[in-house]
Amino acid sequence: MVKVRDLTGPGITTRFRMEATDLGIPVRVPDGRLLFVFGDTFEQARVGGGWWRSPVGLYSTTSRLDEGIAWSGAVGGEHARQLWAYEHDNPLFSTVLPSDVILIGRTLFLHVSVHRGWGNVLWSEIWRSEDAGMTWRHIGARFPGDAHGGQFQLVTWELGEDGYVYLYSTGYGRNGPLLLHRVAVDAIAEPAAYASWGYRAGSWAWGNPPTPVLEGGFGEVCLRRIEGRWLLVCFNAAGARIEALIVDRPTADLSAAYRRTLIHGAAWGQEGGAHVAQPYGGYVIPGSRLEDLHLTVSQWRTETGWPYRVMQYRIRGLGLGLS
Repeated sequence: MVKVRDLTGPGITTRFRMEATDLGIPVRVPDGRLLFVFGDTFEQARVGGGWWRSPVGLYSTTSRLDEGIAWSGAVGGEHARQLWAYEHDNPLFSTVLPSDVILIGRTLFLHVSVHRGWGNVLWSEIWRSEDAGMTWRHIGARFPGDAHGGQFQLVTWELGEDGYVYLYSTGYGRNGPLLLHRVAVDAIAEPAAYASWGYRAGSWAWGNPPTPVLEGGFGEVCLRRIEGRWLLVCFNAAGARIEALIVDRPTADLSAAYRRTLIHGAAWGQEGGAHVAQPYGGYVIPGSRLEDLHLTVSQWRTETGWPYRVMQYRIRGLGLGLS
């Protein structure tokens, strides 16, 4: 485990007027570039430091991940602008935070949650882009904040070979389990078409009320299909660490999955190697392989408001010994 570089901060994203930001959820767009979607973003190098936006996006044409992601442009032109227009701290809600983005065909779908104060999720919804992320429109899908006991606020999704999109979900409290759902690829805009994976009458089946597939207290999650395996990277908030789980199918028993800690939480001033102070996130950068995995990892020193940034980490040899 090595830190490749800081991806945001003074001198790195200053030209986009976004010195403070987090998340950086990556996806490859149809023209081959990488798009990274960020959460709450500010012009100055501190939380609350002017021109509050979320979500925002930056592009990269980097092909050698080991050399570090470099930025080629921003959604919105010269400066990184909000992906769609709304006012923060308006009478209804305070901010909109991205969960995960997926490319299906030539269409990007972005799941976001609408907050009235961080963690108080009113609802979540899905937006789409047909032009590599430059413009977005709401697809009409909206999910109540209390759906599935409040455990469908933060999701990650990936397309299977069977025509279904599979989703792991949890809540924003960072104290809940993971749930599993699926939806046919042509029904993403239909909330009623999302089926949960649950245990009832002695067996697991789609369409049952959801049963936790992994107990714990989770935050950000990232599900990706790599080399025939399903890789789930998750922020285990209860253990203050970022973990990877590898299974051969989404419905596999996660409690028996190959599991490895990638990033360990550490005290400020005690960082080094895989030990990071106040880490969260953990999103797989396209082009990664199991034996050469690259992640965007966020860091926020909550007591001072800085650092509040996204970093790139590289993990070698994940999954060695898998049969």
